[in-house]
Parts: sequence; C-alpha cells; structure tokens
Amino acid sequence: MNILSLFVLIPVLMLLGLWIARNLNQVRGVMVAGASCLLALSIWLTYYFVTERSGGNTDEMLLVSRIPWFKPLNIEYAVGVDGISVVMLLLSSIIVFTGTFASWQLKPLTKEYFLWFTLLSTGVFGFFICTDMFTMFMFYEVALIPMYLLIGVWGSGRKEYSAMKLTLMLMGGSALLILGILGIYYFSGHTTMNVNDIAAMHNIPEEIQNAFFPFIFIGFGVLGALFPFHTWSPDGHASAPTAVSMLHAGVLMKLGGYGCFRIAMYLLPDAAQDLSWIFLILTTISVVYGALSACVQTDLKYINAYSSVSHCGLVLFALLMMSQTACTGAILQMLSHGLMTALFFALIGMIYGRTHTRDIRELAGLMKIMPFLAVGYVIAGLANLGLPGFSGFIAEMTIFVGSFGAKELAGDPASSFRMVATIIACMSIVVTAVYILRVVGKILYGEVENKHYLELTDATWDERVAVICLIFCVAGLGCAPFFFSDMISPATGSILRSIGVM
Repeated sequence: MNILSLFVLIPVLMLLGLWIARNLNQVRGVMVAGASCLLALSIWLTYYFVTERSGGNTDEMLLVSRIPWFKPLNIEYAVGVDGISVVMLLLSSIIVFTGTFASWQLKPLTKEYFLWFTLLSTGVFGFFICTDMFTMFMFYEVALIPMYLLIGVWGSGRKEYSAMKLTLMLMGGSALLILGILGIYYFSGHTTMNVNDIAAMHNIPEEIQNAFFPFIFIGFGVLGALFPFHTWSPDGHASAPTAVSMLHAGVLMKLGGYGCFRIAMYLLPDAAQDLSWIFLILTTISVVYGALSACVQTDLKYINAYSSVSHCGLVLFALLMMSQTACTGAILQMLSHGLMTALFFALIGMIYGRTHTRDIRELAGLMKIMPFLAVGYVIAGLANLGLPGFSGFIAEMTIFVGSFGAKELAGDPASSFRMVATIIACMSIVVTAVYILRVVGKILYGEVENKHYLELTDATWDERVAVICLIFCVAGLGCAPFFFSDMISPATGSILRSIGVM
C-alpha cells in the first residue's frame, strides 16, 4: 500500500474507533492518538520529501501510485505529492491536532461531533494526495458535506441559517466544478482523468478552455471566498464551533486556492492567460473589501471572518499573477493564513467560552484576567498584520514583490494593469493594521468594565497545548521561511512552465 493512503486510512480508523468508543475518555483517546499519528506522518513525509529533493530526485510527483477504479470512465485512485501538496498536508495535520485539544471540553454529543469532524478531515487529506480529477472531487464533497451538521447542530447564533447558506453556496460551486471536470475530460480525449496526464497532452482547444475555465475557477473560488461569492464565509465562520472554524478557515478554504491552481490554471493554461484579468479584478476587490469590512465589525468572529476573505483573496490574486515568486508567495500565504486564522479562532472560542460574548464593545481589560489568552491574541494579531518574524510578513512580502513585477520581463502589455492592481491590494496592509490594533487595544487593555469577568480563569492545559503549538508554527514559518519556499518553488515553477509563462 502506498504510504500516502495512510492519510485517508488513519481517519477511517479513527471513525471506527469513535464509533465503538463508550465514554468521553475513550473518544478523547481515539482523537489524540489519530491526530498525533497524522501529525507524525506529515512530519515524516516532509522530511522524506526534502531528503529526496536534496538527493537529486527531480520527479514532478513523488510516491506516485495509480490503481484503476472505474475503467469505463478511466477513473483511478491515483495519488502523488509535490511540494505544494506536502505543505498542505502538514498544515492540515497541525490544524486537526490542535483542533482536537481546542474541542476538549465540547459538550453535548462529543462523540458525534468528533465523528463529523474526522469525516471532514478525511475529505481534506484525500483531496490533497489525489491526482485524479474525479477522486479529488469526491474527497472535496466529503469535506464539504459535514459542515452543515457541524454548524447546524454545534454552532451558535443563527446557526441553521448559516449552515444552510454555506451548504447551498458551496454545492452551487460543486455543480460548476462537475461541469468543468467533465468538459476537461471529454475535450482532452476522454482517455484519462489524471491531472498530470491531461496537462502533458495539452490538447484542449483554446475556445473550449475559455468556455470551461470560469466553471472550474469560480467553482473552487466560491470556497476560496472569491468576490462576490464570499458571503457564506462570514456567516459560516461566525456560527461554527471553535475547532470547525479552525479547520474551515485554516484548511478547507485552502482547497479553493489549491484547486484553482492545480486544475483550472494547470489544465486550462491558455484560458488562464486570456481570462486572468477578469478574476484579478474580482480578487483585488476581495482583498480590499474584506479588510474594509473587518474594520466596521464588532463581533470578534466576524472580524476574523472578513479578514480571512481578504487574506484568501490574496492567495487567488497572487496565483493569477502567474509569476513564480508570486505563486510561491500564494502557497506560503495559504500555509501562513491557515495557522494564523486557526490561532485566532481558537483564542476567540476560548474567550467566548468564558465571557459568553464576542462583542468587542462588551470586552475590556482581559489582559488582567486571562494573561495567557491575551498574550496569544496579541501574537496572533501581530502575525496577521504582517510583523516581521511571523509568518504573515514573509508570505505577503513574497506575494507583493512577485506581483508587482509579474510578467514585466516578458514584455506583457498588461504589466501596468497588474502593477496598479498590486498597489491597490497593498492598501489592505494598512487597513489590516487598523482593525487589528483597534481590537487588541479595546478588548485586552483598559479597566475591566464587567466586574463578573474578574472571577474568570485563564487557559486550561488542553487550551494551552493548542495555542502554544500554533504560536510555535507561526513563529517558525516566519523565522525559517526558506525551508518551505524551497519545497514549494519547484512545484510552482513546474506548473507555470506548463501554463507557458516561464
């Protein structure tokens, strides 16, 4: 068995273990054991990948395996990883591990909650290891479906409305995806659904590419919070339980950017060059609109949700620039934002669990009451606004440097348009600093206005595990970014060469 299949097998075994668990301690034991195995496996995979590349292995994909599944449509269970896949698997395992501890005290129906949480993570891991379009789509759907129940049952606020809105919009995106996938399959000769095989053939007529590119890009872009299809995201994040918000914003939204790059742009390269300007306008709006919207929110989760719209917009923005530096920055941003937003949502959930409010107008002086959580929130805020030494700085700097000079060396007449778009997107940095510093100053410092808060306690041991792990990862990526950029850069370069822009 290919070792990559363990990323799917371990969650399946976790589901079985949860099903037979008889008490809360057994449920927690299954989750910790499974999440630890996934984290250890992803760390080993990262080490293996770096070792292979250092040893001179230049294969486009490593650990490749293909098993025929449904021959009439040439569907295979095909797996393989490059640098992009490896860092996404590492991110997913970190979020699942920390999300387990962030949900340690969750009640009621703890067992059922973790069953759906694990099913969602199964879809995420399967999506990142697969190279067959149909199998990727299948795991993509497995990752989306549990969200309805996780928000609708264990959420807060307008949870039924938010769950239904999220499900309907993402299912609409899935409908566009299946049309696009079938179009790629049939017009490429209907001989394979393997992404790498179709990219190598490069035989889809340009007019067909232009017809199906919007289906794929918008279909994945809905999950990546592409304007104007982003409206499900703030409501979904605000109503979701803590660990679901962490996994949703930290990993699930990254499926959107990954799919846009791996399928839409890689398999439809001519259309990517012809139509990129349209989606660049939309992503630029996402970046600025998300940041400005965060400024006027008073709910901590809505602030972070609109911030995610802005930061995920940066991912699609950079990918559409189609320069190696910008695309490498996009993947770093996916990794950075996944860690930062998971840390934010974890801390917000912990604060809400004590104060029972997320309204910044009702919070003040938390630094005196819960210093550990408050310091964690300050660190998350500084990382989010791009302070050097944290992951946000290196990711955004790489994006803007790569985007400003995108295609300029190739004499592209549209380079001025891309420069203007980059300058506009850079405005989000200033706006981000405004809402982060405003919130940190309002809720953490000053006098405690609600005297009942003086009786509250600081973080428990399980919450400290989740927070410390995420802070370590955010600081680690910020201090040693080249370890990851060296993994990512060859993979982005390979895809861009296939698109024909390098």
